[in-house]
Amino acid sequence: MALLDVFIVNVTAPTIRGGLGASGAGIQLVVAGYTIAYAVLLITGARLGERLGHRRVHLGGLALFTAASLACGLAAGTGSLIAFRVVQGAGSALMIPQVLSLIQRHFTGEARARALSAYAAVLATGTAAGQVVGGVLVGADLFGTGWRPVFLVNVPLGLVLLFLGAKVLPRDTAPRDTAPRDATLGGTAPGGTRRARALDVPGLLLLAGSVSLLTVPLVLGQESGWPLWTRLSLGGSLLLFAAFGAYEARLARRGGALLLAPRVLRAPGIGRAVVRIAAAMAVNAGFLFTLTLHLQGGLGQSALRTGLTFGPTAVVFGLVGLTWRRWPARLHPFLVPGGFLLAAVSALAVGAVLKGGGTGGRLLYPAFCGMGAGLALAFNPALTSALATVRPADAADASGLLATVTQLGRLIGVATVGSLFLGRITGPGADVSARALWVCAFALALTALVGACAGAPLRRRRPPCGAMAESDSRRGMRVR
Repeated sequence: MALLDVFIVNVTAPTIRGGLGASGAGIQLVVAGYTIAYAVLLITGARLGERLGHRRVHLGGLALFTAASLACGLAAGTGSLIAFRVVQGAGSALMIPQVLSLIQRHFTGEARARALSAYAAVLATGTAAGQVVGGVLVGADLFGTGWRPVFLVNVPLGLVLLFLGAKVLPRDTAPRDTAPRDATLGGTAPGGTRRARALDVPGLLLLAGSVSLLTVPLVLGQESGWPLWTRLSLGGSLLLFAAFGAYEARLARRGGALLLAPRVLRAPGIGRAVVRIAAAMAVNAGFLFTLTLHLQGGLGQSALRTGLTFGPTAVVFGLVGLTWRRWPARLHPFLVPGGFLLAAVSALAVGAVLKGGGTGGRLLYPAFCGMGAGLALAFNPALTSALATVRPADAADASGLLATVTQLGRLIGVATVGSLFLGRITGPGADVSARALWVCAFALALTALVGACAGAPLRRRRPPCGAMAESDSRRGMRVR
């Protein structure tokens, strides 16, 4: 539901604008308010889960999200809809990081790997499914309600999930109050129970400010033509992030509790996974956004037809994401780079098929399936393998970090590829839109290639431990 509600408004935005009489800036904020709140508060949501209990915060965030969805569906004006969308994004930021943390803490071995694989598949399938569900609900115009069902559909789902979550989620056992030293370092309480770390409020504020200054221009900049304030905001984001790094370094020297545990950032494969996840989400979001603009703006298709067009991508993404672990183990090291290469080829194929300004016909759907399979292989194994190296005690840090990277990758893809598309629309007509999409296809392919190359070995791989030992023993025999 959380990822679906990022994208569901893309397809329904014209209907919402007409129904409420919203201005261009107003409809931008309807779309962006959710995204900004979601991205900015993810790290905070992860840390609150560690402090207050993952079950408690997850159910609280789900309740907030459900209530805000009801309010969005009943909103009488643009201002109230924008405000409720911000609250909805805050609810998502509270509930989503807890999912990874609960998986990390309550599953082990093969069961954890299966759970992480399912999580990754659902997470990114929601991105593509948002376009499909949004188009279907708007096209159905249930009881003459127009765009409102895209929000109201969350209410019964949220109520069912709240009931089930209260029944099946494990009870929180971590203490919420700590002594000063233990609260800072995250030690062990009397009796062997693990103490939660102190909440690093200054670090949270600095990081939230940096993410805010980054996400706001990325979300709003392309529609407003990238005015001066957007560039100043991006520069301010870098300054605040540098201040965050300096503060965290000083806090570490004092023995304080950092916002992100350093051992998470040093975990094997985390850096590579961050690049790969960001690249996969950038390709996914940029592809969906520009293609939606072309189908609705260039070809004049309805929201229903546009949404159904993305069906093959969403279905194949989900199927591949749920089954890749059953493939032969010898193929697993090649899945991520192979997935990125398949996504690059598929992006070029979509651009080539639509280049002439037509609908593409049947040739379009194999390319959509290739994109779904490629992105599933690029995203799912990268996320699963990275989290497999993180200790359960660091689940909150890892979940907040990777959830934020997922969202920022999506925003970067929409902002950069979307701006490239809109900057080449020099007039009306499918031909102009198709040529802009063709240029974007090359940009998406290049981004996918960056993901394929991420983590490529720059030096000869060290021989296996057994081979090294055998070689050392032979050298020792020769010396003797």
